[in-house]
Amino acid sequence: MAAEGTAHAPTAGEYIVHHLQHLQTGKQSAVVDFSVINLDSVFFSVTLGVLGCWLLWLAARKATSGVPGRFQAAVEVLVEMVDSQAKGIVHNATSRKLVAPLALTVFVWIFLMNAMDLLPVDLIPSIWHAVGPALGMKDYMRVVPTADLSITMGLSLGVLITCLVYNVKIKGAGGWIHELFAAPFGDKWFLYPINFLMQIIEFVAKTVSHGMRLFGNMYAGELIFMLIALMGGAFALSGTGIALFLGHIIAGSVWAIFHILIITLQAFVFMMLTLVYVGQAHDAH
Repeated sequence: MAAEGTAHAPTAGEYIVHHLQHLQTGKQSAVVDFSVINLDSVFFSVTLGVLGCWLLWLAARKATSGVPGRFQAAVEVLVEMVDSQAKGIVHNATSRKLVAPLALTVFVWIFLMNAMDLLPVDLIPSIWHAVGPALGMKDYMRVVPTADLSITMGLSLGVLITCLVYNVKIKGAGGWIHELFAAPFGDKWFLYPINFLMQIIEFVAKTVSHGMRLFGNMYAGELIFMLIALMGGAFALSGTGIALFLGHIIAGSVWAIFHILIITLQAFVFMMLTLVYVGQAHDAH
């Protein structure tokens, strides 16, 4: 990365601010601005989504009743794990025909997006630094889609829409509307406003926490990798302080190993909450 309009190397603050800036269609003028699209997040999320679907399709196409290869065995273990979780949470067998594959797709997709955090911090941004300006685009590039709040909230909104669809499908439009006003405190006319307010708060809280949990963990992980990269950068620029170099290697290796658990756990948690919320949509109050 080179600081724009300056000849000197960027400071630590400038380095982090630059790496936290998205490649956008325009300048964001408010905290919520739907006219601005983060092109890098859209590109990597769509690309990884296609890659995940292709990997699952490839495993299904090459499936054999004989001794499975390592790739097929890994996919079979993953499918069985998701299917067993779906059976324990969503008891409607008909719904599971859609919900279980959906949960599997969610897990694989989010895992792949999270795994982008394991790439060297400056690898893809350095490539874009050489290509982007030549194409007339700004020198910004973030590669972890789940460290973008708009992506994680979009995923959680997708789960919310799925829950609303199943609420209507399982209970009927009238039954679900009645539940909105009759639960959780009882079917009394004077409790209808309170019940409705509580239901809306529950939907909003589940959706916001679902997206914010994934975003917060991945954003923090991305930031830590940047701080570790700064240790190596400081050693490279000064040529002194062997402790910086050793700290960069050790901290980077330890955090990368630990982060493998984090990216897997966050994908699993998001998938499980998706199953739980869809399962709750099947329950009558």
